[in-house]
Amino acid sequence: MQQMRTRIAEALGEVYDPCCEERGLSVVDMGLIEDIQVSGEQATVDLVLTSGWCPFMVPLVEAIRERIASLPAVADAEVRVVWDTAWSSDRLSDVARERLRFLPPPNQLTGQRPEPPGAQPTVDPRTAEVTS
Repeated sequence: MQQMRTRIAEALGEVYDPCCEERGLSVVDMGLIEDIQVSGEQATVDLVLTSGWCPFMVPLVEAIRERIASLPAVADAEVRVVWDTAWSSDRLSDVARERLRFLPPPNQLTGQRPEPPGAQPTVDPRTAEVTS
């Protein structure tokens, strides 16, 4: 059973989250797979969505079901959306976390606002100090 769960997880690594496909992030990378169960030739995957309003839910569920069903040892595949578990960025793989990084890590933030592109320094007339 564990070997089959591993095969399913590997296969799901080839199913891309529609919102992150251009970044090469799978449903596994995004942390959308809550659980994989195997009973005989029946495979069931529990899926957590990044948002309850995900416009890609239907095609995503179908893509996951089709990928699992394509495995030789699987006769029937089911995908269940888990509504009572909230997705958070803590679920991201290290690869996804790096590819989705828009800001520096929190320990690198100074608390100062970044300068807009092309900003020119100004001089405070009271102190003659150069400020940004």
